[in-house]
Amino acid sequence: MSGLPDLSLDDTKCPVTVDEVTALFNEEQDVSSKDRRILSMFLAERDCRNLLCLLKGKGDDITLLGNLSVEELESLVVCAREGVTDDELSFPEYMLGFVREYDERSEEKGFFPDDCLMIRYWESLKTSDSRFMSDWAEFNINMSNILTAMIARSQEWNVGDYIIGENDVNDMIKTSKARDYDLGREYDYVPAIMRVMECDDPVEKEKRIDALRWGWLDDAVFFNTFSMDAVIAYLCKVQMMERWRLLDPITGKVRFEEIINSLRSEVQVPEEFTLKSPFARKD
Repeated sequence: MSGLPDLSLDDTKCPVTVDEVTALFNEEQDVSSKDRRILSMFLAERDCRNLLCLLKGKGDDITLLGNLSVEELESLVVCAREGVTDDELSFPEYMLGFVREYDERSEEKGFFPDDCLMIRYWESLKTSDSRFMSDWAEFNINMSNILTAMIARSQEWNVGDYIIGENDVNDMIKTSKARDYDLGREYDYVPAIMRVMECDDPVEKEKRIDALRWGWLDDAVFFNTFSMDAVIAYLCKVQMMERWRLLDPITGKVRFEEIINSLRSEVQVPEEFTLKSPFARKD
């Protein structure tokens, strides 16, 4: 950790990549098996995004390096669809379950595969024996649903139709009529989320959302600078910076609009693209 460059969300260039930090981590001989499992759980987010590309017939768009290769992801899809188990590979159950759900619901109005898979991913992190990972997952689930609820309320939609998962925060969101859903006293980040939603510029709004995540990570590892928690927090920050490096202002605006539009309907992949992949859904 002491040899890694300092990070700032405002930097236009990321001084290091997730792959480089992961490689340095893997070179260490004294890393415990528990810490290696924690890193694997972090990298599983990349597996989720790659799996979505594969299911949507966009396998050529896979560029992120996670735990699973493209070949392993293809095997995962086959195992999920045929209901068989590959003894040589141990696939996460939530990914197998998602493939089956995707096949059943991909044409269903109101089914948002990206959101559903990421909630499954965050829910899996909540079972981690790392308190940091569990709390990080809970924070992301809550923030995602609070933001979604605020957007739905502003559009006069039924908030309950767009909230994913079950926990105390979601129960409050679905039943409270208060401006902050009566969450402000118990969750200190709720007022900050509400201020973010007051921003009119979509790019600035998304930047502020990441700034909230950044601040949460800083607070979470403030007293554990050289712990495994700090390594994962650092990787989370690098991942944010990598994403912003690829976004110019126009792309950022488009990305935020996609988030809003995903609440209305899921963009369907054109048939000409889905036919190119043997793993795309077939009727």
